[in-house]
Amino acid sequence: MLPVLLVVLLVAASIAVLLGQGVAILLAYEMPRLDAAPPERPARPRGRVSVVIAARNEGAELPGTLDALLLQDYPELEVVVVDGGSTDGSRTEVDRRAPRVRWIDEPPLPPGWVGKNWACSVGAQATDGEWLLFLDADVRLAPATVRTTVEWAEREGAELATIAPRLEMVGFWERTVLPFYVQMVLTTFRSPHTNRDRSKSAMANGQYWLVRRVDYRALGGHEAVRAQILEDVAIARRFRAAGKRLRLAWAPDLATTRMYTDRRELFEGLAKNVHGTRFSAARQVGLLAFLVGLFWLPLGLLPFGIVTGSVPLVLCGALLYVALFGKHVAFARTTGAPAAYGLLYPVAVGFYVAAVLTSLVRGLRGRGVPWKGRTYPLRP
Repeated sequence: MLPVLLVVLLVAASIAVLLGQGVAILLAYEMPRLDAAPPERPARPRGRVSVVIAARNEGAELPGTLDALLLQDYPELEVVVVDGGSTDGSRTEVDRRAPRVRWIDEPPLPPGWVGKNWACSVGAQATDGEWLLFLDADVRLAPATVRTTVEWAEREGAELATIAPRLEMVGFWERTVLPFYVQMVLTTFRSPHTNRDRSKSAMANGQYWLVRRVDYRALGGHEAVRAQILEDVAIARRFRAAGKRLRLAWAPDLATTRMYTDRRELFEGLAKNVHGTRFSAARQVGLLAFLVGLFWLPLGLLPFGIVTGSVPLVLCGALLYVALFGKHVAFARTTGAPAAYGLLYPVAVGFYVAAVLTSLVRGLRGRGVPWKGRTYPLRP
């Protein structure tokens, strides 16, 4: 017989785990969705939008992204591609679409700058639109995307508006890991709370974010976050601190992206995003404890209850299995992966744990953060 106090503690821990798992479900439910808006009749003149794409060896992705931009139903649109030393023919794809798309050679990367931040800053300075749209080179847009997001930002009175695209997931690892990654983003940043003007939560998605130029300049633009890999979140937090209005929405019918093209890139992307260039060993250890305690340890309660013959623990363990696997199946379906991949969520957690451990070891050794052929030094 197990001590009664131990059984009570394990049951209480199970309830805490269930409540903790429910946070991601609640946040997903709260996330607003943005769909394509029908064209206004008659159309109202709106400000010019300058699209800035930071590219580095994106020759395979640029054609689809640029062609989608050139089909936008927004009349006042300029597009610039700022290249960071590509060697894969990206220039050819841009030249084919000139003069509607401009190519800018990125000047040498100054000390203390992350490559993408430098490219975005260069592109912003080379354009003159009332709105700046920072777009990743692998994001495909529906024809009404730019118009819809500008109208949405104006309607909401937002100085910064950002959307989360639908994820394309190809192969085992993307379908297994990315639905879990979405949950982590939701809970880490409390993403939908970005839309609450009095909330401290602030998030932008670097894949697609729209900002008024006057506010971008007033808050220092990319120069103010030049050394940060998670520049989108850093800029959003600066806007929040300045009392600016932020808006975030899921827009699966407006934008689509495949974030990573293979397992290695997926792993490095997660390791990069764990802490960016700001490293804290305590925070990394805390994240590991969170992952193990909330997602792996609860799976041991059912077999432990069976072995010890404790009916309360068997019931709690069975409930945890249903809740945990059911939740991850639902997230897999919602994010676009086959539902069966949700049953592999312990594998996804293991992948994430490996990425966190890798970043922890790199940080303790003082190694920088590698990404896109460059390595950026850590800051405390």
